[in-house]
Amino acid sequence: MAGMIDISDARAATGKSGWRLDLLGAWRLTGSGDDVLDVGVNGRRIYALVALRGRCDRPYMAGTLWPECTEAHAHGNLRAALSRLHRRGLAGPLDFSRNGVLALRPEVEVDVRGVVAVARAVLDDDPTTTPRDAVRLLTCEDLLLGWYDDWVLLERERLRQLRLHALERLSGQLLAAGDVARAVEAALEAVAVEPLRESAHAALIRAHLAEGNRAEAARQLERLRELLRKELDEEPSPLVTGLLR
Repeated sequence: MAGMIDISDARAATGKSGWRLDLLGAWRLTGSGDDVLDVGVNGRRIYALVALRGRCDRPYMAGTLWPECTEAHAHGNLRAALSRLHRRGLAGPLDFSRNGVLALRPEVEVDVRGVVAVARAVLDDDPTTTPRDAVRLLTCEDLLLGWYDDWVLLERERLRQLRLHALERLSGQLLAAGDVARAVEAALEAVAVEPLRESAHAALIRAHLAEGNRAEAARQLERLRELLRKELDEEPSPLVTGLLR
């Protein structure tokens, strides 16, 4: 019911229902005519929660969305928000079961699910994954920019870590396949996502070295050294420095 980004329908969701929910960058819900639907602040939070956590019962939703309220007040807020969606005809993408569990209908397309699916495929060494598409999908904005709810921060960091591991793995896979240009691209994206991540810099340095660009590799090490000194008062570990010996 609660846990992490739900990807059970990641491959099946094609958007043929006409509903699409975007959570990367800014929140956006569109219908069959590509009209952006205004569901209100609490409506956006409800949609985001069920998209990221999967099937949720009402007590869990109320407690997660309004943690600062009493239980009765939180339940009242949830009832009011759902009633408002129904009255305005904006509850179509939601699946309401008789036992009080809410979920997104499986045919609703959710952008983050595609990113999660391709990241998992890369980490699982799925041979059907196309490297070009993988790099493109993993190069995306963070989850729900400008949202600071605790549960959103957790899911944002979870997705960020998944992307980082997948980008680093993808860079290595592309390097092994001889596609050095895309290996550099994947590693550069990992560095952009987390500039202080040494393993991302290591992936980029390996790609530069494989391309015969030792000067580029040395400059990348120096950039990392400057960042670590400035931000953490630390030096690069042997994980990175050993690559240029």
